[in-house]
Amino acid sequence: MLEQNYLSGTTAVNIAGSVESALAGGKLAAGDALPTVRALSQHLRVSGATVAAAFRILQERGVIVSDGRRGTRVRPAPPLVLPFEHAVPEGVYNLVDGNPDVRLLPDLRKRRSPLAQRLYGDELNDPALLALAREQFRDDNIPADHVAIVSGALDGLERVLREHLRSGDRVAVEDPGFTGVLDLLHALALIAVPVTVDDEGLLPSELKRALRSCKTLIATPRAQNPTGAAFSARRARELRALLAARPDVLVIEDDHAGVIAGAEYRTLVAEPVERRPLRPPTSREKPAAESGRRSTLRAREKWAVVRSVSKSFGPDLRVAFLASDAQTHARVEGRQTLGIRWVSHILQRTVAMIWRDRAPLRAQRVYAERRNALLRELSARGIDAHGVSGLNVWIPVAEEIATVQELAKKGWGVKAGERYRIATPPAIRVTISTLEPRDAALFARDLAEIVRPQAGRAFTRPT
Repeated sequence: MLEQNYLSGTTAVNIAGSVESALAGGKLAAGDALPTVRALSQHLRVSGATVAAAFRILQERGVIVSDGRRGTRVRPAPPLVLPFEHAVPEGVYNLVDGNPDVRLLPDLRKRRSPLAQRLYGDELNDPALLALAREQFRDDNIPADHVAIVSGALDGLERVLREHLRSGDRVAVEDPGFTGVLDLLHALALIAVPVTVDDEGLLPSELKRALRSCKTLIATPRAQNPTGAAFSARRARELRALLAARPDVLVIEDDHAGVIAGAEYRTLVAEPVERRPLRPPTSREKPAAESGRRSTLRAREKWAVVRSVSKSFGPDLRVAFLASDAQTHARVEGRQTLGIRWVSHILQRTVAMIWRDRAPLRAQRVYAERRNALLRELSARGIDAHGVSGLNVWIPVAEEIATVQELAKKGWGVKAGERYRIATPPAIRVTISTLEPRDAALFARDLAEIVRPQAGRAFTRPT
């Protein structure tokens, strides 16, 4: 019999509630292990299926995480608690923090933004910057009639969620997914419903299941963190077709990596529609009409796309662009005027000045070289890994903590995957932004000495 009495209940909902009450009362803490399904079912005198269902509820809410042989534990980042991050020891190669390579960022010391004062009542956003943002959105088939400027990707996500959702609402999210998004949902008392991803993005069957209970989806079309997944053309078509049957769903896209992602942007919020002109073009009409077709965009009813410059221009430039439907745009900008009023025009003008630099394009090429070098070296040693775009590579392992600790002994700092996962198997995340190709072979060699390669293992939900 277990030596505790803070877990109780005879139904899955009640058992899950007792775990959450124990957390709130300090009887359980982040990282604590929960009893096994068998032990808890015997203690509560209920079936194992009931306890397993309770654990599934807690996993979907992001309260607990399954960690293979280590069992089931309380997630290390409970709502409204800032997670503690261990500093990378001196002399350890930092593949942890997700930062871009500072050597590939624009040198702001060479930039002198005009410091003309602005006053209350002036325009919220810099017209030149808005024009550049709209141009880029339209190039990616994203409607750009309504664009706001916000203070980073997570700021944009939070503003949209606050305007549309209420406590207890369920949100379909990627699994594994970005810790910032999961923590944000916890802080807003929203329930994360996991949708498994592969290299091409969200699995349609998993999304269909999640949409039975969710009216909101947060997706990352490219440079997905932590797996590096990017929507293929085929997958994007499948997901748009599935979402077309659910016009009530709010779709939010997080393009946090922007132009340095290393993959084409394929959106779910709209699709091109080719229309024939009503009459044959005359000889005096513009050449565009001579093609016989005109392209428009058919957008969803409720949607938003947030695109950050943090990875390409630097995290301290707290600027991101939020394209959305008219109602969402009005709500977000209306709420901005009651709070921060506007994003600093010093930042806006600085971003506008460096926008057309070729530095982000060079960074995109360098990151792709580093990412592909690591994937090749891992593949050569029979180690399954994922990272078709972005700054991270996701490597499934049997034991996260042990792998992280052993790599640290060999001089490599990587991140355990548990804070990114809800129901998917263990893995580690490796940030490749500063990993030179010559060092990728050394890392792969050391990792191969630690883990037994598991050929063909993918980051999918266990059956």
